[in-house]
Amino acid sequence: EWTMKTSIVFLLCISVFPGFSQGRVVREDETGFAECNVFFPGQVPPDGFTEPFHVKICQQYNKEPRFATLYSTKDKIPLYSAFKFTKPAQSEEENWLVEPQIDDPENDLNEMVHEANIGGAVANLGENQALTSDYVGSGYERGFLNPSLLNEEDFQMATYTLTNAVPLSPALSKSWHRDVGKVVEQALIPHCSNMDHLYLLAGAIPSSVQVKGKVSVPESLWLAACCDAPEGWSLGLVKNVNDESSLTDLTVRELEKQLLPGVHLFKGNCGEDKQSQEKREAVLQVVSQVRSGEQVGTSKNQENTRILSNNQETKDSGLVRRVAGIIATPFIKLLELLIYIFVELVKLVFYFLWLVVKRVVGTILDGVYSLWNGMMSYLKAVSMVLISIPYDIGRVIINIFLGFLQIVRDVVSLTYRILSIPMGFILHLAAFPYHTICAIPSVLKDVATGIGGTFSLVIDATAAVLHGFYYLACHIVKRFVPKGSSDD
Repeated sequence: EWTMKTSIVFLLCISVFPGFSQGRVVREDETGFAECNVFFPGQVPPDGFTEPFHVKICQQYNKEPRFATLYSTKDKIPLYSAFKFTKPAQSEEENWLVEPQIDDPENDLNEMVHEANIGGAVANLGENQALTSDYVGSGYERGFLNPSLLNEEDFQMATYTLTNAVPLSPALSKSWHRDVGKVVEQALIPHCSNMDHLYLLAGAIPSSVQVKGKVSVPESLWLAACCDAPEGWSLGLVKNVNDESSLTDLTVRELEKQLLPGVHLFKGNCGEDKQSQEKREAVLQVVSQVRSGEQVGTSKNQENTRILSNNQETKDSGLVRRVAGIIATPFIKLLELLIYIFVELVKLVFYFLWLVVKRVVGTILDGVYSLWNGMMSYLKAVSMVLISIPYDIGRVIINIFLGFLQIVRDVVSLTYRILSIPMGFILHLAAFPYHTICAIPSVLKDVATGIGGTFSLVIDATAAVLHGFYYLACHIVKRFVPKGSSDD
């Protein structure tokens, strides 16, 4: 039920915001950060981050890589974001996103989605990444590692992801973004001959302090810059979270020692051994001015100032221009303020209309879904009842037939048992004369046979005795009477 509703809202969001932000978790068998390797010098990511809970994310927008992030699922914060400077755009309205595949690798959502619209489409949501609820009421805000103010519109939208945010106090977040913006725009960009060769790494060192026992608060924030143009140089900056005004410059090697053992941020340390000391000193001078709060102009304005100072004939025109600028500045600021107010009002109106449309469409979708769900439930119940009627009738008929057969069987069995008692008695009574009368001849025969046998035995015994006496008498006569003639 929730999956269907979430899918409808998700499709609606895509249709309203065609430039939907995407982020792809890089598989272990892929090299580096895949398409996002372009944000590292020589397309070689930092080395030494090898823990199993370190997840590589190629942050995309409109199917194009925008920056790379190494995310810690243990600390629920990014360890660093790699990006390049693009044309800054006006700050967009905050619309935070989450990465589904960090919590649910088997999920079919291969792109980031708005946390409010994700519903139940992602299993174990928040198990490996931070959510907006982890920041609510904590006193911390979602601070960018890759600052949105250094990105143009398409890139800026991609930075509003919780995989690019760390817990910062409001004052520290403002100070960090201000300092990074000034350093990049006033110190790094003017001293790198080709902006495409300026690579930036913004990172955080986790501490043991956790927000709501889940999201680690950074111990310090750091920025590493590498310009690998013909006159290459590199620089590292560190801000202590306990001191909002701190901004320490150091070499990349010194910065690496403060990170995990064996970490190397840039390939070959961005040519640190052969870098231009002149360039580095110029960059450090501007960084020092930014740290002290001085206003630093661009290299182009500095060049114009040198030309004006060398050309005595243009001093008057320059003075007039400055006076005109002083006079026109309040009007320009007022005009900028009016334009800003107008733009904000237009954005507010569109945002209000969007909320109204979203609420109306959501209500309609909920009503349609509820009606559809009720109708399907009713049809299902009716179908089950209709299907069960023939089954119940057949079962009743079979039970009646089986009961009738059982009754017939019991009647037959009872009848047999009742009839078997007198029939047996009559049969045994009828058989008694047969067994008694028919036995008389046999008994008489046996008596006659016994008498005859006894008489025959007596005769045989008498004959045997007489024969014995005769034989004895003959033997005696032959023994004692002299033999006579043959006639005798």
